[in-house]
Amino acid sequence: MAKSSKYYVVWEGYEPGIYSSWNECKLKIQNYPNAKYKSFSSQEVAKDAYAMGFFGYQKQKKLTSTSFSTEGIEWKSIAVDAASSGNPGKMEYRGVVTKTKRVLFHMGPFPNGTNNIGEFLALVHGLAFLKDKKSELPIYTDSKIAMSWIRQKKCKTKLNKNSKNEKLFELIKRAEIWLSKNTFKNPILKWETKSWGEIPADFGRK
Repeated sequence: MAKSSKYYVVWEGYEPGIYSSWNECKLKIQNYPNAKYKSFSSQEVAKDAYAMGFFGYQKQKKLTSTSFSTEGIEWKSIAVDAASSGNPGKMEYRGVVTKTKRVLFHMGPFPNGTNNIGEFLALVHGLAFLKDKKSELPIYTDSKIAMSWIRQKKCKTKLNKNSKNEKLFELIKRAEIWLSKNTFKNPILKWETKSWGEIPADFGRK
């Protein structure tokens, strides 16, 4: 096996084994349902982990968030996320620098909102923020629903408008108008929580 600063164990994938580069590893796990893999700093440790099996290794090491891989993350980007206390409930969202977690914008909390609405508004806010800066940086989100709503240029929430969330629906309308009148080149990327841990913009309430 070629020399490498990292070794990649694939416990469950198209071809389980130990690989000396991320590109090799990626070919064995990409689009594989519930793939199980991890990077290690030495070949010896990788061999031991592979021999234990995924669940054996997980039990022995008591994996924590610090064990997540950072391979594949586009660090020159921003990340957005939302949080709600209840569904519906108090909702807020924010955008941060992916690498440093420095907060770029933070909105809310808004009463009687949902997490999906927050994720949608966070993405539109992020796109508008970057357009104002004349930046084409990518944006990370962990919400497939929000990504779909952006493509449709429409917030597809089933939440009913009422006196408590009137301001929130005004923001939704503004966001939809912005999407209809603006174009952008910023890639919207899915944050892979299972591989990378929580998105940097996460509010830490889980």
